[in-house]
Amino acid sequence: MNTISAAPPAHQPRVTLRLLQVVATVTALAALAQPVLAGGYLSGAFDFLGYHELTGHLLTGLILLQVIAAGTYMWPGRGGASPLLLSIAQFLAAGAQVGMGYSRNLAVHIPLGVFVVLLSVAICVWTYRPAARLPRRRARGTT
Repeated sequence: MNTISAAPPAHQPRVTLRLLQVVATVTALAALAQPVLAGGYLSGAFDFLGYHELTGHLLTGLILLQVIAAGTYMWPGRGGASPLLLSIAQFLAAGAQVGMGYSRNLAVHIPLGVFVVLLSVAICVWTYRPAARLPRRRARGTT
């Protein structure tokens, strides 16, 4: 019995998954920084509001990169569609989040921010699960 395992089949998402993991990790870190920066502002460090704003724009750009990475994971990487759909929802929520922040609608801005942070962490954690390495299932009736 050979104890050395063979390389995984080429149809498994590997490079595209690694790309998605990197982007999702950086996105989650930026998302986790947002409540800290808002808390700094609320504690009296008024410069933190500018940092919070800048990180919000950076986060929106990172989520857009995550949408692209999730798309490459799904299509050429043959991974599942869940990360792409969740990333699109996250991008839309982040866009609304920025708008609510500028309009000072904190009743929506804060809960939506919690949603964006939780979704960022959930997507990031999912990319490191063993299920993320599995290729997309084929449609029924095909071989």
